[in-house]
Amino acid sequence: MDKSHDLILLSVLMIVITLFLGVGVLCGCLIYKYKKLKQEKGHLVQGHEDHNLRLTGGHLDTLHAQLNPHLLKNVLNSILSHAYQTYYTMDKLSYVLDYVLYESPNKLVTPKEEIDFAINLIEINKIKVSPLLDLRVKVNVIVTKEPLYGQKVLAPLISVDLIENAFKHSDLQSANAFISIVFEFKNGCFLLNVSNKISNKIPLKKLRSGVGSRTLEERLQLLYKDYYSLQRFVEGDVFIAQLKINLDGHRVKMHST
Repeated sequence: MDKSHDLILLSVLMIVITLFLGVGVLCGCLIYKYKKLKQEKGHLVQGHEDHNLRLTGGHLDTLHAQLNPHLLKNVLNSILSHAYQTYYTMDKLSYVLDYVLYESPNKLVTPKEEIDFAINLIEINKIKVSPLLDLRVKVNVIVTKEPLYGQKVLAPLISVDLIENAFKHSDLQSANAFISIVFEFKNGCFLLNVSNKISNKIPLKKLRSGVGSRTLEERLQLLYKDYYSLQRFVEGDVFIAQLKINLDGHRVKMHST
């Protein structure tokens, strides 16, 4: 559990740093553009001094009145677009942090809580990829037919590794790149199906690579034993991960022992 917490907190920290760096870069670009425009304006004034002398004061005032609001509007629109994206992502990040700090220490959460957390995690990861990426997210649950959906029967953070790996190893450059994430809760079973087009780039080898996958498998074996299945396989250029946990069967067994 500690390793899983560390991985989540590290991912969240990296996202926060990325957001602040993005805002810093934006501010830096605006300052650079302002200085460059000011310098160009100085050269323009000096090069056309004779022409400017022929312009009447009224004409200059008109040009100034037209230019300043237009420039200000463009700058504000740019800032607002980035500010909205930052606010939206920070709102999702707040939910993820609350879940990691206050819910994940609990032994069990509801499947609904885990799926809501996972969807917010996906929204945060979207800032890493192009808006043109084909990202498909589905939740297939008939709540009225699944009484366990709102009960605390599922281990928290069980969906993190499969989702993070999809964003980490997916092909994000080609025109037909995609990530598909499907959550289901059917007949007392939690199902998560994640697939993505595999990147052609050779992954960098890291000392701690694969820790998340090993941690997930260890947790599943310790918690659910014969009541889960986890499959990872490749079909063509698509990597597929399928997780199924029979929560109803596991609950019945736990109550009978």
